[in-house]
Amino acid sequence: MNTTLLKTLTGVGILTVFLAIGLHVRIGNGATHAGRNAGQTRQPSQASTNNDTVTNSNSEFVPAYLELHTSGELAKRAHELWSMLESCNLCPRNCGVNRLAGERGYCRAPGSDLVIASVQPHFGEERPLVGRGGSGTIFFSHCNLRCVFCQNYQISILGRGSRISVEQLANAMLELQQFGSHNINVVTPTHFTPHIVAAIDIAAGRGLRLPIVWNTSGWEHVEVLQLLDGIVDIYLPDMKFAFGEDSQTYADSPSYPEQTKRAVLEMHRQVGVAHPGAAGIIKRGLMIRHLVMPDNAGGSKQVLDWIATNLPADTYINIMEQYSPHHQAFNYPRIARRTTPVEYQSVVNYAHELGLSNLDSRTARWLNN
Repeated sequence: MNTTLLKTLTGVGILTVFLAIGLHVRIGNGATHAGRNAGQTRQPSQASTNNDTVTNSNSEFVPAYLELHTSGELAKRAHELWSMLESCNLCPRNCGVNRLAGERGYCRAPGSDLVIASVQPHFGEERPLVGRGGSGTIFFSHCNLRCVFCQNYQISILGRGSRISVEQLANAMLELQQFGSHNINVVTPTHFTPHIVAAIDIAAGRGLRLPIVWNTSGWEHVEVLQLLDGIVDIYLPDMKFAFGEDSQTYADSPSYPEQTKRAVLEMHRQVGVAHPGAAGIIKRGLMIRHLVMPDNAGGSKQVLDWIATNLPADTYINIMEQYSPHHQAFNYPRIARRTTPVEYQSVVNYAHELGLSNLDSRTARWLNN
């Protein structure tokens, strides 16, 4: 059997497993399947205190949000975030649209309705998040950044997904915990921050005890992040661009570099450096991602310079090599090709030269074929 065919069959097999797991969670106990009135998302109320709790196999870990739930502070923050939807400024776009009245901003989220694309234990995230039980990912539809090269554009830009309620989102979190996931990994969460915090409050009252992973583009308001202080255990931001000219060209966001730097500093202030604990699993800390792009379109070495200057040397950094042109990338000649092994390895080597010591750098084996 030749190498290409073997890779194809392996990929199909893995995809089949992911789909089967995702289907199990979607149909389990109303976790993510939208009901007739699921789109009618209302302002969150106090978390339920019924006895329908879900057992946590990771009982020695105490998540950051539990104390806030017990004191009632978590519900207060959910309400404060929800009120921001009336003139939406959850992200640096500052659209100012009234999402409570059904208006759509740049992210194209349908007013205050909550839309998710999938819920599943995911085994393709960073190893310290995946472990043996997978990272409990919830992929949210729509996006405030909308990069021209987005590999998930069907979800983030076209908005494919199902409208669900905050209650159903809480149930999905509990399903993932029951399945054995190591964390709750909210992917592209920014424009649905109020819904997520409200769902965490409900789920905490029913036994949720997993760390929350805030899996974000990095382009966040510091003021909103401050409302997440004590709620999020693991921040997983991208640092995509070093230069505003590039972020303007590829993500219509000239403020991205400076805004993201401020956001990452706030994330670090809240959770500190990420180090694996028992069984190699990270439960708290900052984990930065940087995607190496063709022709240095992301300013990789400049991003690493900033990290080395402003954060501890053992800051967790995932230097990613998997860029390939998607969506509208072929309209931009500079990024209309894959990253080469030489480009990728030069960035990894530079990180080592800077003394950055907590690197998750993958080999370029797939790029060699």
